[in-house]
Amino acid sequence: MKFKTGLGQDSHAFENNSKTLLLAGVDCKYAQGLRANSDGDVVLHALTNAVSSITGVNILGEKADNLCQQGVTDSREYLKLALQDLNTWQVQHIAISIECLTPKISPFMADMKKNIAQLFDISTDDIGITATTGEGLSAFGKGEGIQVLCIISVIQA
Repeated sequence: MKFKTGLGQDSHAFENNSKTLLLAGVDCKYAQGLRANSDGDVVLHALTNAVSSITGVNILGEKADNLCQQGVTDSREYLKLALQDLNTWQVQHIAISIECLTPKISPFMADMKKNIAQLFDISTDDIGITATTGEGLSAFGKGEGIQVLCIISVIQA
């Protein structure tokens, strides 16, 4: 049996715009959106990067930029594209850490897990989400945006 671990990161600054703040596809009902060409879903972007670190196929960047130019701004589509490259690798666990001052993340965690579980076809029990302000030491903890780090563990039988 073979094992791999993928690491993903993404961050976006808040911007006074009309965008909906989406985290893992969940509308956080927040006054500001995130600056991005796409919908700016930093959780799905970090997950896409983690899958890319497993497969070696970079999705965010040129491929996502091309999709944006075609009007595809839904970050779920970028993640689905990355997941196609997993082939025989099976996701065993996903760990996500979100750093921001606002909004408070805990009210949205259950829905975030549900959306991620559906996208990865795994149980919500195999997803862990934590949130921190980082004691205000970074721009994210000071309320300027959101940063997400995640790890995905996969096996191949």
